[in-house]
Amino acid sequence: MPAEHSVEQHFEKKDATVRATYEALLRVARRFGDVVEEPKKTSIHLVARSAFAGVATRRNKLVLTIKSAVGVEDRRVAKCEQLSANRWHFDVHLESPHDVDATVAAWLRSAYELSCR
Repeated sequence: MPAEHSVEQHFEKKDATVRATYEALLRVARRFGDVVEEPKKTSIHLVARSAFAGVATRRNKLVLTIKSAVGVEDRRVAKCEQLSANRWHFDVHLESPHDVDATVAAWLRSAYELSCR
């Protein structure tokens, strides 16, 4: 049986801003509909019908991986990779709740809608 992981484990020994940033991210994502948090060993998946985003915690930031139908070019995108003809993942580093802005919300909305197809 695989080891169980909890959301709380991901925030142990992390700056308080990491948890606050995650909570801001959840508030935005839940505007679009039901969101389930699925804690894994190294990240927390945010799931609608399927996973639309992954959140990896670091000591003082989050690494948000977002599902996309297209490649995304933006100064905030740390990494973007094509997984198949119509599927991309891109990473954004979030250091405070203020980083969860309209741009991040738009990316999350697109990813959420993509996961519900």
